[in-house]
Amino acid sequence: MNDLSHKVLDILLKDCRTPLEDISVMLGEDSVKIAEAIDKLQKDGVILKYAPVINWDKTDRQFVEAIIEVKVTPQKEEGFDSIAKQIYQYEEVRSVFLVSGMYDLLILAEAPTLKELALFVSEKLSVIDFVTATSTSFVLKRYKQDGVIFEIPTRDKRLLVSP
Repeated sequence: MNDLSHKVLDILLKDCRTPLEDISVMLGEDSVKIAEAIDKLQKDGVILKYAPVINWDKTDRQFVEAIIEVKVTPQKEEGFDSIAKQIYQYEEVRSVFLVSGMYDLLILAEAPTLKELALFVSEKLSVIDFVTATSTSFVLKRYKQDGVIFEIPTRDKRLLVSP
């Protein structure tokens, strides 16, 4: 991957709606060359999807999110990959990461209710062969996601009173 591709990715990561012409001006390149770079990134599987960052607290959608740490016994010749594949097939699972530390996999999951998410952990995830432990934390509030701050604090405009 060349330097131009890296620069295009940086711009799209900040705002994937940036018009092609703007990217062209920002990078001092011909818009045809930028379009070709983006097309190649898509064909090569580097760019998989364009998605917005949504502040769900400002909508009426109700759901529960959890961060689940999972300890597993890796399988011979397959390591963690086959277990991760089995886990990411569930519709409750949004993301799966192989991580270092006390746990092996980090899962971001969501369900319509707390009960449904708890049942996912207890009846689907925990019973998978080679899963030896789980630790679930529920998301209570988002402050920042994908580089986007959700609520910018407003400055107190009152006058300072001193004795």
